[in-house]
Amino acid sequence: MTKQKKSEEREENPKVEEGLKETSVQELELEQLRNEAKEYKHKYLSLLADTENARKRLNKEKQDLMQYATENLLLDILHPLDHLENALKFTEQASDEVQHWATGFQMILTNFKDVLKNNNITPIEAEGESFDPHLHEAIEMIETQEYEPGTIVEVTSKGYLIGEKTLRPAKVKVAKELQKKDKENDHG
Repeated sequence: MTKQKKSEEREENPKVEEGLKETSVQELELEQLRNEAKEYKHKYLSLLADTENARKRLNKEKQDLMQYATENLLLDILHPLDHLENALKFTEQASDEVQHWATGFQMILTNFKDVLKNNNITPIEAEGESFDPHLHEAIEMIETQEYEPGTIVEVTSKGYLIGEKTLRPAKVKVAKELQKKDKENDHG
């Protein structure tokens, strides 16, 4: 019987060895599949994040483009409103008939101003204020003692804000100190 046991062991060992080899190969394949799955999951999540970022960027660009178009349209509308407002300043000197017409145009101008206000567009208060390059565009410096240097003396074109952002800066004349006589004139 010992011979039989030995032959049985020989027969079983190759099977055991073969089984062990299959198990280790299967474990390697399983590990490789797990690594591939992790890699694909990482790629998927990366692509998902890229897609989400692209969507957000496109939405932002769309909003910026719409805001830019809206601001340009508003700027185009502000010029005729300025002209209408300036024209209505001189109607007091006109005939009664022209003043009646001017009253109607004043109502239209008020309607336009209400539309601007309802859309968060407000005029920039400038006269008597300190010059701010973010809100004002200096078109002239005026020597005067009546105002502190850097104070806005006159507004030539009204500026507007859209929310907190400057839509159009106010064109202004700014006070500066009087220039002292040239030293050459004093000696001459």
